[in-house]
Amino acid sequence: MPAIVDGLREMTTESTSREPASHGSARICRGCWDQMHMPIPIGGPLALPFRAFGITRSKMNPDICTICERSFQYVKKQRQITVDATILFADIRGFTDLSERIEAVQLSEIVSLFQDRCAQAIWAHDGIVNKQMGDGLMAIFNFPIVRKDHAAAAIRAAQEIQRNCAAALNGLALEALPGRTLGVGVGIHSGEVQIGEFSSFRSDFTAIGGVVNQAARLESRAAAGEILVSAETAANAPDLAAGAETRMLALKGIEQPVEARVLVKH
Repeated sequence: MPAIVDGLREMTTESTSREPASHGSARICRGCWDQMHMPIPIGGPLALPFRAFGITRSKMNPDICTICERSFQYVKKQRQITVDATILFADIRGFTDLSERIEAVQLSEIVSLFQDRCAQAIWAHDGIVNKQMGDGLMAIFNFPIVRKDHAAAAIRAAQEIQRNCAAALNGLALEALPGRTLGVGVGIHSGEVQIGEFSSFRSDFTAIGGVVNQAARLESRAAAGEILVSAETAANAPDLAAGAETRMLALKGIEQPVEARVLVKH
């Protein structure tokens, strides 16, 4: 037992005294540490006993564990909480049209590439892939891994998504159906969201609220290659939004026009 305690102490000191780990290389769960200050091993020999009890790296982000993913009420001692966060939605443009013209195997290759490239970009900036919806996804920044610059982190992740997906998606699309092009649209909004377990049938957490809805609406209006960033997100990451075009949008379910900054892939 003393050896395990000493090992955990060493892992905790190492994990909290340096810059964030590359995704998948954290030795303790960064979510459990940020939320409870508990060093739950997810890498190295000390993680082996925990794996026997089903505690492994989460599919939402490999730097957090399945306690974060499936035991929200245990971690937070309540069913839901309010958190200042940034929400990112991304979706493949041209996918519906393409899905009617190519075989299911080719379509699955496109979806897999998109989801993998998006996840890598999101994890690199401490976000989690909270939901995957075919050719789209939703990510949360600032929970359970705490990051004060979560707005900037989300924008940087979106820029990586655009860079990493563009050529790869179009390469697959051209092979499947010459003359067709694909691109990714991204919407980002920041503010207070409700995070918790909202279903008696599922134990993993998600985020709901107006901020989530507006991020989704922004994504629906983003053209291929565009990142639509809300004024709130832009205000929290002024360097990244500087010089961006301003666009006023009428969004479904939102009474007043919404100001968005338009970032395009380079």
